[in-house]
Amino acid sequence: MASVSNWLSDTFSSRKAQLAGTAVITASATAAALLAYESLAREERTRSLKADIPPLPQHAIINKQTERGTSPEPTIHFDHPGVPDPPKEDARSVALAARARQGNYDEELIWEQLARNRVFLKDEGLKRVRDAFIIIVGCGGVGSHAAAALARSGVSRIRLIDFDQVTLSSLNRHAVATLADVGTPKVQCIRKRLEQITPWVQFDCRNELFSKKVALEQLATWDEKQPAFVLDAIDNIDSKVDLLHYCHQNALPVISSMGAGCKSDPTRIIVGDISASAEDPLSRSTRRRLKLLGVHTGIPVVFSTEKTSSEKAQLMPLPDEEFAKGDVKDLSVMQDFRVRILPVLGTMPAIFGLTVANHILLQLGQYPHEYLSTKFREKTYETILQNLQGHEERLTRFKGEEARGLKIPVTLDDVAFLVEEVYRGKSVVSGIPTRLVLVRWRLDDDQALDFVDTTYEGQKASRLRLENIVCMTKEEAAKHESEILKNATPPESLYSSEILYRVKSRLHELQSLLQHR
Repeated sequence: MASVSNWLSDTFSSRKAQLAGTAVITASATAAALLAYESLAREERTRSLKADIPPLPQHAIINKQTERGTSPEPTIHFDHPGVPDPPKEDARSVALAARARQGNYDEELIWEQLARNRVFLKDEGLKRVRDAFIIIVGCGGVGSHAAAALARSGVSRIRLIDFDQVTLSSLNRHAVATLADVGTPKVQCIRKRLEQITPWVQFDCRNELFSKKVALEQLATWDEKQPAFVLDAIDNIDSKVDLLHYCHQNALPVISSMGAGCKSDPTRIIVGDISASAEDPLSRSTRRRLKLLGVHTGIPVVFSTEKTSSEKAQLMPLPDEEFAKGDVKDLSVMQDFRVRILPVLGTMPAIFGLTVANHILLQLGQYPHEYLSTKFREKTYETILQNLQGHEERLTRFKGEEARGLKIPVTLDDVAFLVEEVYRGKSVVSGIPTRLVLVRWRLDDDQALDFVDTTYEGQKASRLRLENIVCMTKEEAAKHESEILKNATPPESLYSSEILYRVKSRLHELQSLLQHR
């Protein structure tokens, strides 16, 4: 002990040690002072913002929210002789919905209201839709339209999760909100409006922010019924990634809507795997962060392939005066939420929401559907057309005819039609979606005709027909050309019965499509 005391005494008597100790203490005190100042400044800004909020009328009764921000009932209601009662129509709708939830509603009326869905999905399909329990996370433009479509289509149990309230600026894209709903929770707004349309639908409204900390409770069963689908309509990247990762890890069926902001072309909207999403900052960020969590594929998403440009809408910058006020993060409604304004054309979130709802209905009803893998691959189509031209020229020379100046009766639109509509962007042989080409299926489609049409002087045209073209990978086409076409042997000598049946089915479908093209 004596030696330790002597060492401490010698150390602190050193001039250098004293200076070092002083520096450490000074730095610590400075850091503490700065943190205290920033905390006080933030509190002062918060007090200033609150002071700018007009006071509520004296007769307003406020339901305080819980620590998690929940508000199962409307946040504010009035109970005062001077305040008018709710409209009689709303009161009747509330009473009717309450009776319907207790089973006091004519089942025949429900079937009649769903008559068009019934003939489309058949009784078995519609029953699966009616028995489904759907969770919608995010009840803005996308989520509200999806909720409305699902309720109108017969889904009987819908859980709505959103912490936000209806604002004036959200009325351009919200499915059901009115001016009277401004300032009320989005989840309650949707419930109130949809109960007037489908009173038998049960809504579980959660006026709260989705969080992975309480995901187990938020995505829990309803009367021991597992959710048939979770619909992600969140526009905050952190919450979005947390939700998708949780669903993937727990084998919950989920579909995600990517960004509808700054988009304007409805023909570019695609349903596909998250690994194929492109041209959208939200989908790109979501995809990258999910990869870091080990999720690379297996999540269907709705996204737009529309490319941005300087002439199109962009994320709006904050005015300089907002930066002058201090840390712009203080302007966010919640930590890590966007503070800049994202331009949104009101029609686009609706299309995204209806597309998501459409996918869920097809899945629930087990209705046959096979989406195009992608669209608008102009450069790819040009390459495929060039390869087809070269392929036909080689066969022409193989037949002993001059190939120079040969024309083929296939356009760029024909290529896109065959690749996407008929062959679904995949090889008919292996199902591989990359390095695709188009190739003649049989050498002589019509033995009675010459290989090259020279009817018109100075013009040489291949007699190739769309009904004799198949889609393969480049390697498969090379083998097909050498072993089938140049050997003048039938495809039946090379391919399995399964592949031959698939080709026959696609070509039969092609003939049917050409009648309406």
